[in-house]
Amino acid sequence: MGSEGAAGGVDDDATDAPPAVELDGVTKRYGDTAAVDDVSLRVREGEFFTLVGPSGCGKTTTLRLIAGFEEPSSGTVRFSGESVAGVPPEDRDVGVVFQNYALFPHMAVGENVGYGLNFADPPEGMRCNERVAELLELVDLPDAADRDPESLSGGQQQRVAMARALAPGPDLLLLDEPMSALDARLRERLRVQVRRIQSELGITTVYVTHDQEEALAISDRVAVMRGGTPEQVAPPRTVYREPSSRFVAEFVGDNNVFAGRITDLDPAESDGAARTAGVDVGGEPLRVAVGGTGDTDVAVGDRLTFCVRPEYLRIDEGESRVRATVASAEFLGETTRVTLDWGGRDLLVRTRDPLSGEVVVGFDPQDAHVIDDRTRVTDDDL
Repeated sequence: MGSEGAAGGVDDDATDAPPAVELDGVTKRYGDTAAVDDVSLRVREGEFFTLVGPSGCGKTTTLRLIAGFEEPSSGTVRFSGESVAGVPPEDRDVGVVFQNYALFPHMAVGENVGYGLNFADPPEGMRCNERVAELLELVDLPDAADRDPESLSGGQQQRVAMARALAPGPDLLLLDEPMSALDARLRERLRVQVRRIQSELGITTVYVTHDQEEALAISDRVAVMRGGTPEQVAPPRTVYREPSSRFVAEFVGDNNVFAGRITDLDPAESDGAARTAGVDVGGEPLRVAVGGTGDTDVAVGDRLTFCVRPEYLRIDEGESRVRATVASAEFLGETTRVTLDWGGRDLLVRTRDPLSGEVVVGFDPQDAHVIDDRTRVTDDDL
């Protein structure tokens, strides 16, 4: 799988084999607007790769460029090392599942699944009816072949659309927000099924969603998109625990982002132990882990931005502590999501026990993650 993933938008892959899909400096412009801006990505063979981001970030346009529904204004799209410039969608050996499923209402479920087999032979010499039966079994709808698509639930229609996309045995599966119209509980169940099907088939998959939880739950790697380009490409745990930018830190899950000036810095330890820095945030001295012996790019006077996830803020514990007032609380079942007012700033805490009034919350230096946007500033900038 290579390294844990690049921190920024260009994804480095140490493997020798060409990636299943590669975008090399791809830009797509509509007039003066760049919907996709100089994107370079590599999707590995058999990988579940997800593009996630807010509306208008370029994720669906990127998927359409891979599918061949759009042509790049510049740059190259490659499949297994070969450019697909000028190759129409029907010749790219991809299966596509759209947001609205696009099932044919005048065809039974089995006919919908087998539609693509009118233009391509089933894989491994299977007969068409065998392939349809195999796929309906795979998506847990073995007895639905003769049913009307409109008689199915939204989740069942989604699975039929997936079976139809898989019928010709494509090398690549593209999923464009296929669960966005479903309720939250059904989405949770179906994303497990989608991941199971992808894993059983070992098919390379590119998935588009705006749902960060969904992206983290089912992906091998995630590309967080912003303004037409990937802000970070990495495995889900890395994106969550080590966001590369303030945007990623604030977009993916709840987070507390702090910015301040370094007031003191521990000397480097010869054994490579983590160094900590004192950071003045709104007049409060907070200590943050900034790395080991090899880190020489921070200095007293630098501005430092860092984040602490709500689950790492603890009541009456931690080396760095602040006093704040409970502003609101949301009971979520297993935990309560509490918003604290800290001198006009919001702090988010997750706790089992209800909180009220004034509380002291804290964190240890290693619970903070430094976001790499440091610049030298004066006191007036903070």
